[in-house]
Amino acid sequence: MRTSFSLSSRLLFATSLLAIVAACATNPATGRREFNLMSEAQEVALGQESDPQIRKEMGVYDDAALVAYVRGIGEKMARISERPTLQWRFTIVDQPAINAFAVPGGFIYFTRGILPFLNSEAELAGVMGHEIGHVTARHSAQQYSRSLGAQFGLATLGVFVPSTRPFEGLSAQALGVVFLKYGRDDERQADQLGVRYAGAAGWDPAGVPGMLNTLGRLDEAQGDRRGVPNWLSTHPAPLERVAEVQPAVAALKASGSTFSTNRDEYLRHIDGVIYGDNPEQGIVRGTSFLHPRLRFRLEFPDGWNIQNGTTQVTAKAPGADSTMLLEVVQEPNGRTLDEVAVNQMRAAGFRAVSGERTVISGVDAYLGVYQGTLQNLGAVRIRTAHLAHGTSYYLLAGIAKADAFPQVDDAFVRAIRSFRSLSAAEAAGIGPNRVDLYVVRAGDTWAGIVERTGRVIPAATLAIMNNAAPTSTPEVGTRIKIVVGG
Repeated sequence: MRTSFSLSSRLLFATSLLAIVAACATNPATGRREFNLMSEAQEVALGQESDPQIRKEMGVYDDAALVAYVRGIGEKMARISERPTLQWRFTIVDQPAINAFAVPGGFIYFTRGILPFLNSEAELAGVMGHEIGHVTARHSAQQYSRSLGAQFGLATLGVFVPSTRPFEGLSAQALGVVFLKYGRDDERQADQLGVRYAGAAGWDPAGVPGMLNTLGRLDEAQGDRRGVPNWLSTHPAPLERVAEVQPAVAALKASGSTFSTNRDEYLRHIDGVIYGDNPEQGIVRGTSFLHPRLRFRLEFPDGWNIQNGTTQVTAKAPGADSTMLLEVVQEPNGRTLDEVAVNQMRAAGFRAVSGERTVISGVDAYLGVYQGTLQNLGAVRIRTAHLAHGTSYYLLAGIAKADAFPQVDDAFVRAIRSFRSLSAAEAAGIGPNRVDLYVVRAGDTWAGIVERTGRVIPAATLAIMNNAAPTSTPEVGTRIKIVVGG
């Protein structure tokens, strides 16, 4: 039997076909037609929406000279890209994680944590070109389009935002786009574009495989992974991509052009940059968390992985689903500390098992045990302390699966009871770790240099930071980066 479409059906089909055809836009960096639901205006709008959120959540590093230096390199490279008319923005975010990332519309971000692990201006240009390549090739916009087309939710970064409902990570959709993990083809293309842009702007294109080698070594050595996701969790393995990018580097090198590395200039600009946590946001020292501005400290259990976020501190037991968190109660609901505690936990969906008022090192506290459920954990028990310190209320909580709670509760209690105030003198004496420069002397080893500088970082990390294998010996007379304690 022959079937005929109605006029409305034919119009609907034609409209859908036109929408699909319109969504196949030209990739500015390759000239190929690709599926993309976002116009350039929408990319820019998304970037403009994301930028203030990123700045607020991650903070902006306060070093005008360093920021201007990075911005100058970025603007030079953006001008020779396929999308020079975008309103490019280059920002250093105040995070210790080792990362760089891009948002559609021309917004590029470096964490200050990646800067000590780059060894020259050419390597900085390599990372810069890679991230510019993600924008010019519209990779984030394409992933956004694919996620919408497949009706999948975005893979978002769990940015913790203070709220009256603890234990819930709130993530804006725009921030989710930032941390969509790129596929191998996108990364390979961004590497190639990074080589192209760096070379065209006059920097040694070998900076691209150079920085990939350093980040690959860091991956093998299990480097610092605190804070926002690092490069190694948002990009495929770097060492696998080194060989793939070498032919493009060799071709440029064979062209006869002159390229600069500018290592000394780069070292001059990162001399003194904060390494690790910024005391303004609290710092981790071993098992201790200290906040000189808010004037308190506490001790987490030995061996736990402590992550200091902008608005929440977490500590996770190795190999177990047991976690502690510390955050400010932003909107306390209640006239007394008891009411604030019970109301916050009730609003979060937890039922009180027990509770009592007490004093911890002179700080008023309400201790409680609650039960409920959490996504991915199921039934849980939570040991909490709501603390009235200074002008704020704080929540310090230990979370474990209900059946594992008895085994970790003593550790929770010890951590909670370690909370204490810092005197003005103690707070004033807490400074950040910083990058410094040092000329290697005869007889130096990576371990020996670390020992003399206060054992702030492992010897393997120091070697990797200076583009060397952990098993190597530093070359006498070489100017290297070290980290000195605050």
